[in-house]
Parts: sequence; structure tokens; C-alpha cells
Amino acid sequence: MKMSRIKIGNIPAIVFGDISNKVYVYVHGKMGKKEEASSFAEIAIDKGFQVISFDLPEHGERMDIDYQNNIWNGVSDLNEVLNYAKSIWKEINLYAVSIGVYYSLIAYSNIPIKNCLFISPIIDMKKLIENMLLWSNSTIEKLTENSIIETSFGETLNIDYYNFVLENPIRNWNNITHILYGMQDNMMDFNTIINFTKKFNCELTTYSDMEHYQYTEKDLERLKKWQEKSIQ
Repeated sequence: MKMSRIKIGNIPAIVFGDISNKVYVYVHGKMGKKEEASSFAEIAIDKGFQVISFDLPEHGERMDIDYQNNIWNGVSDLNEVLNYAKSIWKEINLYAVSIGVYYSLIAYSNIPIKNCLFISPIIDMKKLIENMLLWSNSTIEKLTENSIIETSFGETLNIDYYNFVLENPIRNWNNITHILYGMQDNMMDFNTIINFTKKFNCELTTYSDMEHYQYTEKDLERLKKWQEKSIQ
């Protein structure tokens, strides 16, 4: 499989596959990196696409760079990558994982995208932040008072981030979208996924024993079959 490492501004990226006029922009999740796109790229390339993936802030080659992985920097990077992609490819598609889905929903809400694949999507950040406050025995009032709360499970909650989420609800998403969701996902509840699916007319695939992350051989096989079916 052909693989070219490039820089988009200061963003390290990889382009997979031979020249095509169609591409999937791959947005990884937390603890991910651009190289993880390779297994998806093998499937997409067989269907005539290229894939471009990149490191989000504080991930991959950007781990030691003073550039935080937050909504503002994440969305800025997604827009920079999209502008690059539009300058090279005629058809833009999207593959996003977990928090990468939320960044994409904010960055690309008014952008026409041919086909979208969302895996374990974070689609209601307000609810997730409020749940994290509950898990850490805290409240919105305490977050407002302190501005920042460091949780026992490694997440930093920020009042500016929470206010951004309140001020920027997901109102528009008019792209063909396929969602893969595990019923054991503890990050987003099933009702939230169902409501999003109905509101934006998405195609939903669920597995009763799948969690937020797909690590097992069984999960990876199901993920591969779903990818093969959903790539268009």
C-alpha cells in the first residue's frame, strides 16, 4: 500500500493509496494517531479511494508540542486539513472516531460531504461533560467557580469548553452518515445515539456486547465488515 508522509502547515499527516479523485479524511479519537488509519485505508483503496489521516493536537508526532487538544485547536486543524483536501480531491468523504466525531460535527456542519462513517461517536458533549462531573463527584457550580477541574480519571474539565458547547449545539448535519455503536459504550448512552440518528437520518449499526473501544478480535472483524459495507 502506497503511503506518503506530508505536513499540512504544522500538522503531520499521511496520504494512503494511489492517485484518485476521491478521498476519506480520517479523524482519529483520543489516544489515537494518524497511523491507525492504515487498516481502514486498505479497504478504502480497494474501492477506489485515497485516505488522508493526521495527528490531532497532543497525539502522535505532536505529543511533546505545546498545543492543546481542545475544541478550538481541534476544529482549526480539521478545517486546515479539509481545505488541503479540497485543493487535491474532487470528492470528500469522512471517517471519524469518538471525539473526532464531535470535532467533525462542529467543523464541518455546513460542509457538503459525500459519505460519513462514525465509530463510537461523541455527539452530545454537554451530556458527556455533565456525566464526567458526576463521576468525579462535582457539579457545574463547582466548575464555574474553579474554571478547571482535574478528574481522578485523567480528564481536565474546563468552563470555557463547557460554555462553548452550550453556545454551539449540533443543529446541522445533512450528510449521508453511517454509525457504528456498541451498546456497552459508557461514553454516550443509546438514547442519545438514537435521537441523533433519527434527527439527521443516519444509518445505525449496533452490537450488544461492543464497548466504546474496539480491541477484541471479534470487534475488529465486525468493524471491518461494517467498513466494507458502509464505504460508498
